[in-house]
Amino acid sequence: MDEWAEERSTFTELLQRRAIAAGLAAVLTAGSTQATMVEEQSWHPVAGAYLSSVYFLNLEPVDWGLIARTYEGAAVESGGGQRPFDVLAQVSAFSGEDHVAALRAAIAAADRAAFYGTATRATSQTLRLYLDRAAMKLAQPGAALGEVRYARTIYRAFAGFIRQADPDAHTRMGLAWLDLASSTGHVGVAGIGATPTEAAAFRAARARIESYMITHYEDTAFAPRARFDPVPGQVRGRGGLLAVEPWLPPGSDLGNQHPLPRLVLNFEQQGIDERDLFLVVFGDMLFDSPEIFGRTAANLGIACSTCHNRGDINRRFMIPGLSPHPGAVDVDGSFFNARFNDHRADPIDIPSLRGIRLTPPYGRDGRTACLRDFTRNVIVNEFGGAEPTPLMLDALVAYMNEFDFLPPRYLRPNGMLNQDAPMAARRGAALFRRPFARMDGQSCADCHIPSASFRDGRSHDIGSGGGAYDTPTLLNVRYTAPYFHDGGLATLGQVVDWFDANFDLELSNRERADLTAYLDAVGAAKEPYERFDDRFTPFRLTFEELSTFLAGLDYLLPDRDGFHADLLLRTVAKDLRTDAADMTAVRHRDKVFELAARLEELRAVIGEARWRDAESLWTAYQTLESQYDPYLR
Repeated sequence: MDEWAEERSTFTELLQRRAIAAGLAAVLTAGSTQATMVEEQSWHPVAGAYLSSVYFLNLEPVDWGLIARTYEGAAVESGGGQRPFDVLAQVSAFSGEDHVAALRAAIAAADRAAFYGTATRATSQTLRLYLDRAAMKLAQPGAALGEVRYARTIYRAFAGFIRQADPDAHTRMGLAWLDLASSTGHVGVAGIGATPTEAAAFRAARARIESYMITHYEDTAFAPRARFDPVPGQVRGRGGLLAVEPWLPPGSDLGNQHPLPRLVLNFEQQGIDERDLFLVVFGDMLFDSPEIFGRTAANLGIACSTCHNRGDINRRFMIPGLSPHPGAVDVDGSFFNARFNDHRADPIDIPSLRGIRLTPPYGRDGRTACLRDFTRNVIVNEFGGAEPTPLMLDALVAYMNEFDFLPPRYLRPNGMLNQDAPMAARRGAALFRRPFARMDGQSCADCHIPSASFRDGRSHDIGSGGGAYDTPTLLNVRYTAPYFHDGGLATLGQVVDWFDANFDLELSNRERADLTAYLDAVGAAKEPYERFDDRFTPFRLTFEELSTFLAGLDYLLPDRDGFHADLLLRTVAKDLRTDAADMTAVRHRDKVFELAARLEELRAVIGEARWRDAESLWTAYQTLESQYDPYLR
């Protein structure tokens, strides 16, 4: 539990009681660790543009074109059909400041401090404009509450930062918002205007909110700072200036893709229990652990498996400013590790890791021959993590080397089509092996060698931009769209069209269709996705994985290896608590939290080097897990 979680929990309970008493329970988010009014699913255009642009200010170099498009409306979901600049033009009439002109001038001058100050002030004034409109509508049945809700959607852009910087102020502001909702919420119910008492309560709550916003977001001299974050001024914490926790802009998505890819592991195909393979077990845990990465990635919960769901790709992964489209990311920019910033916008499509032991060299450009070296580079350079121990690298490599391709549907072991392949794919196979003059007399099969996992282990510059890239495998390619190093082509048909146009292959419509059918057949697999039912749920899959991770303690405790045992327990205990939210058997969620608490107790004992007590606690945990196992799904 973080340092403010208990206070937020108490605040949530208080708000819920007050809401129920006022008949306004619907304005609270049920089950949340932080009480908020119910929000529209989409961001208000001004709040969304503000958070997005402030996030972009912290990237190096700053993409001012992206910021301009964000406020023009091209890069932000603009509710109600309004662009952020459309709304800010109305705010300017309210405040007397021409925010649109000021923001455009700051963008043109590439002035981060000026843009940040203007955007912050304008966003706060947008909030106050809606409160002003609400005040003017108090006498109209139901009208004021809508304006209060709009104001609250703007406050979303600041709420999380206020909670970090000043928890007491966050509590006071939350109560003020509830008072606003209470004083306007009866209007539509009673069908009459606000009573004098309600109007007075509205004015008092509005004054508290506006005073805070003016003091911290409008009157503040927004001096240049190392980071631009919507915190209320230069707040000092116990360690000096407040270190704002890493955050992501609207439109970000770190969730697993659906349907979830099926994971095929070599040892399972041979009937070996993972618990008997310590390096594989420990590597499996590390692959799912944010703890091995630097502060930014770790605090956001990013692990290897975030980008590589079940060893495949996560076509859902999206961080605006780093991802040109879902399933891609610029891993050598300033966000995750400023020291590794190459000052180039060069995002890459997330590659599948299936069959990785068979596909050296590594990296989209094939620059790294050794998987161990490549893994270290990802941890230390790309994601800013501490130097991994030899055991950690050994374990990660051992685990990834178990990744197998999905069983092919239409291929023999030598890469040739089997008897079940469609006729169009058979015709396409002949085209795949045909030499083309404009390809220096080579065929597609010369680089994508069927008997060698459809690759040649070399890099080629085919004119797709950015230089030479390694030849990707075509196995399982049906499930790895989009294609090319940057994900520039959405379908296999577009890939065929690109080669036909760029190498003057002069293929007919039927030939292009046949070649596409061949690629699709090569990439097709049996049972490509995980199958779930009432018993084997997504939570159950995760829980069984976490239980397997803990088997590493059978090796680490006898070796008195406190460092790696602590890393394992930190990862599993945190994941248990997080994944409990996905349980279908909600009434048994407390059992998962109890298991996580037992792991924290075990971790504390290991930290004190009380190894005999640790072994006893580990035995007790296994007994309890076995007792609870039938209820966890």
